[in-house]
Amino acid sequence: MSGFQQYGRRGFMGMPPVVLNLIIINVLFLVATNIFQDKINFYQILALFYITSENFGSWQFVSYMFMHGNFTHLLFNMFALWMLGSVLEQVWGAKRFLTFYMVTGIGAGLVQLLVTFLRVQSIEGVLTPEQINNVYTVAPEMWTRINGLTQNSYDAMVSLYQVVNGSTVGASGSVFGILLAFGMLFPNTMLYVFFAIPVKAKYFVLIYGVAELYFGVTGTQDGIAHFAHLGGMVFGFFMIKYWRKKGVY
Repeated sequence: MSGFQQYGRRGFMGMPPVVLNLIIINVLFLVATNIFQDKINFYQILALFYITSENFGSWQFVSYMFMHGNFTHLLFNMFALWMLGSVLEQVWGAKRFLTFYMVTGIGAGLVQLLVTFLRVQSIEGVLTPEQINNVYTVAPEMWTRINGLTQNSYDAMVSLYQVVNGSTVGASGSVFGILLAFGMLFPNTMLYVFFAIPVKAKYFVLIYGVAELYFGVTGTQDGIAHFAHLGGMVFGFFMIKYWRKKGVY
């Protein structure tokens, strides 16, 4: 508890440089996306797409972390980054904190694509090679003209198209990595759910992790990258374990 107090007061009164600049960059990305939305589709360029999508680019493993769906999405991520990340940056220093942030974010993207790959394989398993090819080469509005296409096959083609062309945005993978790190460094510090319910950090992390796993497996709250959140936590866990083994801190 005393360790958190030592670093926490400084973090909450002002933002250390990496946290401050990350927040500024994220805000600028959302502002630019909204200002230029009629001229440039930044989501198509910078969001993370599946590897077989025509919109996929290797830079998206980094750029997707700075894109957000809307102001609320940005606000929650940046609030967590400020509240918890400020403490971690002062504990670790700017370089190590930025490394952690980037690795957990990229790791979250990799996990998200791995899960997408498994979903794609599952859906393609019920389609013929010709139907799979049609998903990638024929416009969806033309599918009803395919001879012998059943409703089940059509639904599977729609699902495959949506999965392949869906995208992931947001700093949530890194933020969940930060949450995991905070719980490991300050396990008995109280965090407040809805600013009212006190929960020790270690239990807060556990509850969030189990909830994300449940939502991801069951498909509850579809449209949220639950496995990317878990990926950030997993990569964060192994990074901290590695640093501790090496005696970095």
